[in-house]
Amino acid sequence: MGRSRKVLGTALGTAALTACALAFAPGALAVDPTTATVTADCGSAGSGDATLTATQDGTAATITLSSSAVKAPIDVGAGSVETELTLTKNGSDTATFKGNSNPAMSAGDDVNSGPLDGTVAAGDVMEAKSVKLVIFGTITVNCEATSPQDPGPFTF
Repeated sequence: MGRSRKVLGTALGTAALTACALAFAPGALAVDPTTATVTADCGSAGSGDATLTATQDGTAATITLSSSAVKAPIDVGAGSVETELTLTKNGSDTATFKGNSNPAMSAGDDVNSGPLDGTVAAGDVMEAKSVKLVIFGTITVNCEATSPQDPGPFTF
């Protein structure tokens, strides 16, 4: 009888320690929402909706941009567009996500770029403000957001 109580006591103690450790373990960080739409004006390259898809791994985050409304102005090879996405950060600051990982696009194709890399802190709230595309280092397309993100800003 004494041995059974000891085993039961040890098992309960181990379970309590495990539950306590799980309660205080850091949670996996996840951006919310993971996808949002914003309307942007890109001048002669077009205007309309763009989809932003965000992921997060700790303080590293990526955003991929795609738009069927904004078109590539010329044929573009893979990896030949420098993209800089500027977002408002926590209402007053800005954050920049950068990259040059675009697929090949023919003139008139939908614009796609990313993943664009950036750094975030837990609780950062970010919303697309503008994007700058530099093609072959010489052709610049500037886009300005003309609507808030829907369903809302990213919270990291």
